[in-house]
Amino acid sequence: MSFFDEISKVDVDSFRALVDSRTDRDVDRALARCGQRMELPDFAALISEPARVHYLKEMATLSMQLTRRRFGRAVNMYLPLYLSNLCTNRCAYCGFSSANKFRRTVLTLDEVRDECEAIKAMGYENILLVSGESERRAGMPYFREVMPLVKRYAAYLQVEVQPLSAEDYAELKGLGLDAVCVYQETYHPGCYRENHLSGRKADMRWRMETPDRAGQAGLDKVGLAALLGLYDPRVDLMALAAHVLYMRDHYPKVRLAISFPRLRPAAGAYEPRYPVGDAKLVQVITAWRIFDNELDLTISTREGAEFRDLIIPLGVTGVSAGSSTEPGGYAHHGENLEQWAVNDSRGVDEVCAALRLNGLDPVFHDASTTYFRAV
Repeated sequence: MSFFDEISKVDVDSFRALVDSRTDRDVDRALARCGQRMELPDFAALISEPARVHYLKEMATLSMQLTRRRFGRAVNMYLPLYLSNLCTNRCAYCGFSSANKFRRTVLTLDEVRDECEAIKAMGYENILLVSGESERRAGMPYFREVMPLVKRYAAYLQVEVQPLSAEDYAELKGLGLDAVCVYQETYHPGCYRENHLSGRKADMRWRMETPDRAGQAGLDKVGLAALLGLYDPRVDLMALAAHVLYMRDHYPKVRLAISFPRLRPAAGAYEPRYPVGDAKLVQVITAWRIFDNELDLTISTREGAEFRDLIIPLGVTGVSAGSSTEPGGYAHHGENLEQWAVNDSRGVDEVCAALRLNGLDPVFHDASTTYFRAV
């Protein structure tokens, strides 16, 4: 049994009615359970309209308190290193989609080394390797070469690449891999089919079982997310909460992270059908912190500077800055297509200064490996 098997028993559209049926009393009950294990009705209450209208300030205050209590003032600074924009999948919303015609590239080892040197000069030791999905040119043989090279520069090494087998993840762990990030994009089968038109990513089971395989391989951390704006957020957020509960039950030693990708402009001019506004995203982030105090919560440069400065103190523990979403974007600027448009274009020093103004401490490796193991 996998999470795919579990969620397939459920009509995920029924989550919409569960969220819409929540009342102030349900929100009070959920908040009273803070610090205990919460269940899906509690999360439904925290992302409901009554919670946004009547409890948002209280939730934000509580979220900040919980974050400081569990994580102190440390904020993990990470940087994505894009290895390739070559992808065999055709996805409606992605700049790397095989349907988009532009020059594709896979970084050579020398180019990867150049990127690592540029990243080292920026101060980063927490690196997230990202690529389009191409087994032939950017698959395991490529990763076997790249991983040891990048690990020489990375105290903590994550990947956001095509889903791999448990055996492949175990092998990469032996080469220095610490964590896997995988966005399910949407948990709604119809929406998934509509937006993933061809390629291996069209196999919803294979993608959704990736966290299971990463857990079986014994990786330190697994990052999960739904792509906000692709489908009704009430449905996808509830399914994601079910996924978190499943991972807690089946892989209790694996740390979990949640990201909040809102659809941004990309090649192909995709427009989100279910846009998520700033106030709603504040509610969602604080709801996650209250729902599960142990989660790493990550905000990328998809979000604008002003909004990031507002939301990070409320519960975020992972932040990128100075990011490029194109292969070669640090050492060889402006040569390749971005996956999505960066919205916070500030440099690392400027973002760190803003963090310190908010009383936070930017940490350029994964802070949990130093600060929190004894907690």
